[in-house]
Amino acid sequence: MKPTDAPGRAALAGRLATLAAVTGRHAAAAAFDAVRAGPGALPEVAGRRTALLLYGLGPTFVKGGQLLSTRTDLLPPRVCGALGRLHDRVAPMTRAQTADALARAYGPDRDHWPFTAFDWTATASGSIACVHRARLADGRCVAVKLRRPGIRRRMHADFALLRAGAQLMQRLPPLRKVPALRIVEELGGAVLGQLDLEREARSLAALRTNLAGLPYFRLPAPVPEASGPGALVMDFIEPLERFRAGSLDREQRRRIVRNVLQGVYRMLFIDGLVHCDMHPGNLYLNPDGVVVLLDAGFVIQLEPQVRRLFAEFFMNMSLGRAAECADVVLRSAEHIPPGVDLSAFRSGIESLVAATTGRQAGEFRLAPFATRLFDLQRRSGIAAAPAFVFPLMSLLVLEGMINEFDVDVDFQGEAIPTLLTALNT
Repeated sequence: MKPTDAPGRAALAGRLATLAAVTGRHAAAAAFDAVRAGPGALPEVAGRRTALLLYGLGPTFVKGGQLLSTRTDLLPPRVCGALGRLHDRVAPMTRAQTADALARAYGPDRDHWPFTAFDWTATASGSIACVHRARLADGRCVAVKLRRPGIRRRMHADFALLRAGAQLMQRLPPLRKVPALRIVEELGGAVLGQLDLEREARSLAALRTNLAGLPYFRLPAPVPEASGPGALVMDFIEPLERFRAGSLDREQRRRIVRNVLQGVYRMLFIDGLVHCDMHPGNLYLNPDGVVVLLDAGFVIQLEPQVRRLFAEFFMNMSLGRAAECADVVLRSAEHIPPGVDLSAFRSGIESLVAATTGRQAGEFRLAPFATRLFDLQRRSGIAAAPAFVFPLMSLLVLEGMINEFDVDVDFQGEAIPTLLTALNT
């Protein structure tokens, strides 16, 4: 955390009061809804009200909830299901807020801004930043991603309060087994990293370099000479179509699916720089069927050891080597509690892997496999390292979209050529 980001006591007290007021209001509404709906509707009411509460608490909690929704290794499936309903639905900045963001990036004198034209209507709006179309002096059409003014300090204050609350929780006897502080630290790294637009520009440039040999992949190029503090300028790519099968024929769909997987497997197993946010809002197609990947805010660099372990796990899973899979999971774990029954855990992993062995191409589904894997970890208290889980998250998000294109795609078989390259270098 930079010194300018560290919230003072007054700021923390003010933010705590706001969070308490919002929470109290939603708790009262939830109680009213529960009484009116009756006992049988409590799970539905709780899920809906949890999502509304997180929206009310702000972007820190929305982003955190989205990430936690995938962590069935840490939380019960019902909780993850409720959090999975969260979407980044935020109104765009007002014109005054946009002007403020531009002034922070380029100074108050508009004659010194690098744009000859700027569209004040956002083309995309998120909880951390908004994207606007603009034109540079050399005629290039660019996308300008502007961080919302004040959002950095607000989110750092949120995580400071969450960290303090987690430390308090872990001192209470009934909650000592809940890894609250570890969850907060993991979320903090993933969420606060998305505030750093300079980091995102470096990630974009690195991903473009890594995927340059794949002509069917495209990412926008950052324009560093036109960027500024809290402003990332990059190519404006158009026209774009949503990543959906639409009117594509079967062969076109199969080709696109395999192109996407080859790019993702290269990230995971060769380069180790992984885009972990490949949801429908960030993945597009151009008219030629080239895959366009946007928004590199949530990109992680896998350490060589973690990347190799992930490749070993995927290869052993593809080949049905159950015992080796269990060994990789244990070697990659962030925390193994004392006294855990490792024999039973290994047996559970081996049974899970054995259940997928011998299936025909296209029958394997990653989502139920990962759900059972994470459930084994959660029940045993064996915590997966975030760097091991986040790449799996990227595949889980991708699987749902890919199945729309080609339900028979062989996730494991498509990975083997890249895995062989990775494990033999």
